Amino acid sequence: MKEGIYQHYRKEEQAFIDYVLEQMAYAASRYCPVTSYFVTPREALIAQQLANGQDEVQLACQGGLPGAERQRLVFYPQYYDLETSDFQIQALKIHFPQKFANIRHGSILGSLLGAGLERNRIGDIITDGQDWQVLVDAKIAPYVCQHVTKMGNVGVRLEYIEPDQVLTPQVLWEDQTVITTSLRLDTMLSKVYNFSRQRAKEAVLGGLVKVNYLEINRPDFELEAGDFVSLRKFGRFQIDAEEGLTRKDNIRLKVKVLVV
Repeated sequence: MKEGIYQHYRKEEQAFIDYVLEQMAYAASRYCPVTSYFVTPREALIAQQLANGQDEVQLACQGGLPGAERQRLVFYPQYYDLETSDFQIQALKIHFPQKFANIRHGSILGSLLGAGLERNRIGDIITDGQDWQVLVDAKIAPYVCQHVTKMGNVGVRLEYIEPDQVLTPQVLWEDQTVITTSLRLDTMLSKVYNFSRQRAKEAVLGGLVKVNYLEINRPDFELEAGDFVSLRKFGRFQIDAEEGLTRKDNIRLKVKVLVV
């Protein structure tokens, strides 16, 4: 059965497919909801595709705010009345001396990981341009508040907040049209960030590039519409859609680039 499913996905996604199938089987056999860790947009898409073929189990996704990038999945029996609390997400506000210091996404994430947290226990890190908040697995929220007291060189204090206090995040994506001969990873990096393909190849081989949050070391890795690509110290972009071919048979793409 699994081999028939695997053929529709990339090899590196097989472990996640196994995880989803296991969670769905557990929810069906125990007649209870099962909550996942925080997943990426690509993983949420895969989970939804797998759940669509199930009669006994339904799937819901939530990340603690509308349009959240990282979300938790809940697999649950059809008769079950799903509640927000089933997602087990806690929002935390980050207090810091704003008049004298600044914090950034990278320092926040780095401090949380440095405190021993796994990446999949952390949801979106958001800002409105002034304040910062982070969504985490509710089970680890007490630990986070107790042990994370510094981000970078800035002293911080984390505080529980209610869902209606979660910020509307300030995320700026710039739409670009990219003309390319190929959807190879190194080619797309070169096109989006305007540097040589050799430099892009070295970045990939050097472990600086992730696709859908997974490190990819193959310059010839073929991207698809919907993929998120991140390059350390440069930012992220998403292939939003393919818009056909040019007169010279090059590929025309709509790409969203994160403005940093």
